[in-house]
Amino acid sequence: MTLQRYSRFILALAGALLLSACSDGQRTAVEIGNEQQILHMGNGDEPSDVDPHTTVGIPERQIQLALFEGLVSKSSETLEIEPGVAHSWDISEDGLVYTFYLNEEARWSNGDPITAEHFVWSWRRALLPGLGNQYAYSLYSIKNAEDFHRERISDFDEVGVTAVDERTLRIELESPVPYFLELLEHHSFYPVHPPTIEQFGRPDQRGTRWTRPENFVGNGAFTLKSWEPNRVLVVEKNPHYWDADRVLLNEIHFYPVQQPATEERMFRAGQLHIINLLAEERVPRYKSEEHPALRSFANYATYYYEFNTRVEPLGDPRVRRALSLSINREQITDQMLRGGQRPAEHFTPPGAGYEARARVPYNPEKARELLAEAGYPNGQGFPTLTILYNTLDVHERIAVVIQQMWRQELNVNVTLRNQDWRVYLASKRGGDYHIARSGWVADYYDPNTFLDMFLSDGGNNDTGWSNERYDELIGRAARAEDTEQRMEYFQQAEAILLEEAPIAPIYFYQYNHLVSPSVRGWHSNVMKHVNYKGVYLESQP
Repeated sequence: MTLQRYSRFILALAGALLLSACSDGQRTAVEIGNEQQILHMGNGDEPSDVDPHTTVGIPERQIQLALFEGLVSKSSETLEIEPGVAHSWDISEDGLVYTFYLNEEARWSNGDPITAEHFVWSWRRALLPGLGNQYAYSLYSIKNAEDFHRERISDFDEVGVTAVDERTLRIELESPVPYFLELLEHHSFYPVHPPTIEQFGRPDQRGTRWTRPENFVGNGAFTLKSWEPNRVLVVEKNPHYWDADRVLLNEIHFYPVQQPATEERMFRAGQLHIINLLAEERVPRYKSEEHPALRSFANYATYYYEFNTRVEPLGDPRVRRALSLSINREQITDQMLRGGQRPAEHFTPPGAGYEARARVPYNPEKARELLAEAGYPNGQGFPTLTILYNTLDVHERIAVVIQQMWRQELNVNVTLRNQDWRVYLASKRGGDYHIARSGWVADYYDPNTFLDMFLSDGGNNDTGWSNERYDELIGRAARAEDTEQRMEYFQQAEAILLEEAPIAPIYFYQYNHLVSPSVRGWHSNVMKHVNYKGVYLESQP
């Protein structure tokens, strides 16, 4: 669907919702939802799928948090780990063995009991090379998991995951991982229902019919009720969920509204309780009004461009670094965005006891020098490249500004190409791009979630970049028992990343969105994590 067609479709959807409200005594979807405990929220984009082992994006993650649950859960108020499918766990003194005890009341949405063997089966599936799970590396901290995924061993019994009995799961690690419990809350560790997967295809087969509403079986607080692509995805309360008494919403409706301006109009018209993103140019007005719906907070996340190093001349680190050095990040954040974003002169956001020493400042003079060294003095002979971005107004505006900067500072010309979310993901995954807009929201509160992305052959490393020393440093950080030494390994690795420049960091996110005062129990946080359990709606006078 083209951007123009999509925009017309969403406007038509908004009109249809408004017409529906008018036919119900002039009451809006929000007012009706408040009475019926039905939450209406913008999702930012159409999810590519809801399979937790084949997806990587925020549009999918926001829905998966309702449909699935791992061994542990996480509070959106404190970000502390809480019981999930497991009611308790033990950790060995050396930090290498975790034993989880599953809740006897934990069930799938079809009523089947959840067993320890379901986790063993699910994690084996997540590591099957044929599935192409981009997050398979997240499981590498488990003993022999990497060897299984890379087909160095074929017997999954050698991997450190064992069902001791139906309700007891033991996990053995390669080395202690300080954030392992938080990692377990990530969707790559979610269990899937083996009989349902097998009914509709092989375990390592992507995109089968098991995620359709009529076939879906999950284990979260909600289950999939309906899915009208490019219109709305609806989840409803799961009566078999072990903690169903604490689930107060009856339904959540996720709308794939790409454009913030459209979302805001729907919010102001009473069609959405929550919008995914407030347009940057609207933030100052809401702040000056001290609008009660505005939520604005720093996000542990980075907006960046990535370079396809398999395409010339981007295989030359001097070219990549020249492009990065000629981006005026402060101009983008302070003059264009103006939503509280911070210029990113390094990749990993400050936090979790770490702030990178290395920097990539705005230095167009050095950029021109590097470009000349690479054989392109004053941009002469430099081929026209293309910036790829997923359909969203702010991505286009940033691309236009950077296009102008590169033309002005380097005499380099680039073209722009936008794609819908699903197509954009496929293009990046297949290496069908030159330069691509990207964003990374932390999976857990640790610098490793940013830096292990760029390991050679890493599932989310779409750049094709590889550096043995970088791999070695990230590996040493994973095995380090001393925190100070671990952070030093990260410092050295990030210095290599910025010098080799397979990516160009642009800014650290400031998340601005609107939440209706009728939404209770919703906690905005640095991880953009939501726990729908405990969220409820209250009618407003």
